[in-house]
Amino acid sequence: MDLRSRTVGDAETDLVFDATESLITGHSGFGQDLFAQDFKEIELRFDKSDEIFWCYMNQKSRPSYTYELGDEIQLVQDWVHTNYGMDAQRNHDPLRYFVCGSRTPGIYNLGGDLKHFADCIRRQDLGALKKYARTCVHMQYANSTGFGAPIITMALVQGDALGGGFEHALAFDILVAEKSARLGLPEILFNLFPGMGAYSFLRQRLSRQETEKFILEGKLFSAAELYEMGVVDILADDGKGEEAIVEYTRQNRSRFHAERAVYRARRLANPVTIDELLEITDMWAETALYLEETDVRKMERLATAQERRIARSLKAVS
Repeated sequence: MDLRSRTVGDAETDLVFDATESLITGHSGFGQDLFAQDFKEIELRFDKSDEIFWCYMNQKSRPSYTYELGDEIQLVQDWVHTNYGMDAQRNHDPLRYFVCGSRTPGIYNLGGDLKHFADCIRRQDLGALKKYARTCVHMQYANSTGFGAPIITMALVQGDALGGGFEHALAFDILVAEKSARLGLPEILFNLFPGMGAYSFLRQRLSRQETEKFILEGKLFSAAELYEMGVVDILADDGKGEEAIVEYTRQNRSRFHAERAVYRARRLANPVTIDELLEITDMWAETALYLEETDVRKMERLATAQERRIARSLKAVS
């Protein structure tokens, strides 16, 4: 089931939200059996010797944010919180680092479901847009706070991270990117803005003026350019992203607790709250309804072009 099948017809009902409501289906009772789960959208690995949990998005269709992907990621987030949260009993398998990457060749994530957005805009379905956006925002907020566990989180970008895919990577403590990766926020091309964390998380790394220019110009940047700007934290050679992360964690093992405290201090000094994210994403949904038909068609053409590119990439690999 993709996001289009979750469209809600009764807008009046859909617009009743609790400020902290999570729109992804919750899970319980999985305990230590996470690695026995039959995942369809993600792939997991726990390197216990290096204390690194690896989570890879592994979608067979367009690598974007779907309810299915969010559902599985939340299960992982809940597992980390349950087993490694600040109030959890000390686990016999220590965990220090959580890394999120992608198995799709040349692509980290392409962001939102553009065809779903186009359909909602044509029907003026504000409720469906808000539900989708709030789902993504809750996932983003969990990523930005390390799931309430004393860990350091990393995004590993190998390939394109566009729109919501770039927003996703920005939420982690450390952004690692390989040199051939391209990252950017192209939403301005169809008269919209990235509303699921971009402003808030970029603002932690750039000035207000730089953040707004970044969003309003809609440019795609190389990983090297963003490394020079201070947005990318670790620049790795192509195909060496995982190796760079392992090397980094081993070299900095002795300062782990101090480093984690620094990232917590960053969040305290320049906080991104769930209320802020929800208010901005509601504004994104409301803004989307103002788009003209020409803008909506641009959105659909971009989605079609992305799907053709993914089909070619997957065919080449197979």
